Amino acid sequence: MAERLLRTWVAELIATPGLTAMTDPAAAWARHVEEALALVPLLAGAPAGPIVDVGAGGGSVGIPVAVSLPEREVVLIEAERRKCAFLETWAARLPNLRVVWGRAEEQGTDWAAVAVAKALAPPAVAIEWLLPLVAPGGLAVVFLGATAETAGLAAIAGQLAGEVGDGPPGVLVLRKTGPTPPGFPRRTGVARKRPLTA
Repeated sequence: MAERLLRTWVAELIATPGLTAMTDPAAAWARHVEEALALVPLLAGAPAGPIVDVGAGGGSVGIPVAVSLPEREVVLIEAERRKCAFLETWAARLPNLRVVWGRAEEQGTDWAAVAVAKALAPPAVAIEWLLPLVAPGGLAVVFLGATAETAGLAAIAGQLAGEVGDGPPGVLVLRKTGPTPPGFPRRTGVARKRPLTA
């Protein structure tokens, strides 16, 4: 059942313009499903509360996670209305999935168990968007890719009450150690224009 649902999602992802550049179902499965499923053991052990996919796009982290962890609420945050329309067709099929049209900086602080981002922004920017959403004790998870520069990311996370934890290869896992510090999140767009530095 779960695999059939995910194969349907991959087929729809490929068929919908503007969601993925991939056209080969096997390659899309490896990139969009297998990479997300590698996180499931980590996410399954996270504290109770919502799992948030920030900049969800076509749902390439959140939908496989929602299918694999039906007992967890998964929230997809996406700023592009057209992409939200696609995601909402999947929220209608998965009762634990919710779609929010908006930006991370507008969603409040300290409420998610986990916030995840893949191919969203440079790591320093993604960290600033994710950690404020996460409640103390929760996790922020950033897909880095094989070539991402990691120097200074622990110091940037520390400015947002985060510390580096253990994660799969190519993935930065941060544990939220306390409430979001005053002044965060900064106004919409500021993190990208003036990223935090170590």
